[in-house]
Amino acid sequence: MDKLQTLKGFRDFLPGKMVIRNEAIRRLRAVFEKYGFDELQTPALEYAEVLTGKYGEEAEKLMYLFRDPGDREVGLRYDLTVPFARAIANNPALPKPFKRYQIQPAYRAENTQKGRYREFYQCDVDIAGSSSPMADAEIIAVVNDCLSALGFTNYKIRVNSRQVLFSIMEKAGVEQPRWLTVIRSIDKLDKKTRVEVEAELDTKGITKEQIKSVFEAISKAKPDDFLTTTLAYARSLGIQNTLVFDPTLARGLDYYTGPIFESVVEEPKIGSLTGGGRYDGLLKTLGGPDLPATGTTIGLDRVCDVIEELNLWPNLPKTASKVLVTIFNQNLAQEALKIASGLREKGVNTEVYPSDNEKMEKQLKYADLKSIPFVLIIGPEENEQGVIQLKNMQTGKQETVKIDELVRKLSF
Repeated sequence: MDKLQTLKGFRDFLPGKMVIRNEAIRRLRAVFEKYGFDELQTPALEYAEVLTGKYGEEAEKLMYLFRDPGDREVGLRYDLTVPFARAIANNPALPKPFKRYQIQPAYRAENTQKGRYREFYQCDVDIAGSSSPMADAEIIAVVNDCLSALGFTNYKIRVNSRQVLFSIMEKAGVEQPRWLTVIRSIDKLDKKTRVEVEAELDTKGITKEQIKSVFEAISKAKPDDFLTTTLAYARSLGIQNTLVFDPTLARGLDYYTGPIFESVVEEPKIGSLTGGGRYDGLLKTLGGPDLPATGTTIGLDRVCDVIEELNLWPNLPKTASKVLVTIFNQNLAQEALKIASGLREKGVNTEVYPSDNEKMEKQLKYADLKSIPFVLIIGPEENEQGVIQLKNMQTGKQETVKIDELVRKLSF
């Protein structure tokens, strides 16, 4: 190999990217905890039997399944929902309803494109143990608050129900064993034209009359009683203009049983930022308790891509460092280190240039390249007078500051 490369669909995140990702996680975590969700983490690897048979044939084609050195059949998690269900099954003493959030990577052998990667972070919130539409409404409210906290304004939360879709299948005369395969095709209407979806349904053996009836039923569909109540509760939680009933919303995974929802931004065209719904039967299929559940995932990678493309956070610091303490010369190195230590004790993120024989010009250039906002310089005169030179790297302004006033100057 001439050049060391990452695998296709896998990426390095340099500090400039990590600043955005960490800030997004901080904001999402704050919303999750505001609603009373507690954090859970699960292993990246699961036994293959835990993962397979839960998502549908098309999804399983994208799984990373293999034998480990112990000759066990294992796989990288495809999402966070099935591991969450497995954790619930393994820990029956957890309080019910159980409200958890989880922020971890998942893995899919996707055809990579903008907003679609093979390693990606999901930020999930789920409620297990409640069959009430109030639980679904709370998940929708969390999505709305998360997008607002991230700075998004032009977005819609599309909602539908698997029960509405099942009713459409029944009215169209589609045999029940084929309902899910038809739903998986309908789910592609945001990426393909109606003609293309109709052609796909034709290859699946759905008759032209059934295809026509499906689309006629979609055009007349309305929320069922459960979804109507869910939407009413969501509006009581403060969501008004962002909710849209969309009977073409299908969600591709097999395990959904009730309300389903996803959110999209007007620009850029990057697909859904969040997606989820009710999945009442999944825990039981894993051999655990027969608990109802609902939840959503927020795609961190797409969220961060949109934040960058729209420049939503222009004033976000590019580094956690607040100040760079320079080293004037070897004789003053210890004094500089003492000042840095004092700043850190006061809670100021302080970086020290790690050399005692570099020119000041190089140290200032380093601070500029890292976008460190302030530079501290202590030379022989400053050391004698008990002061320092504080340089604002953005304005170029430099002022003399007493050491005991330094924290106040940097803490604004």
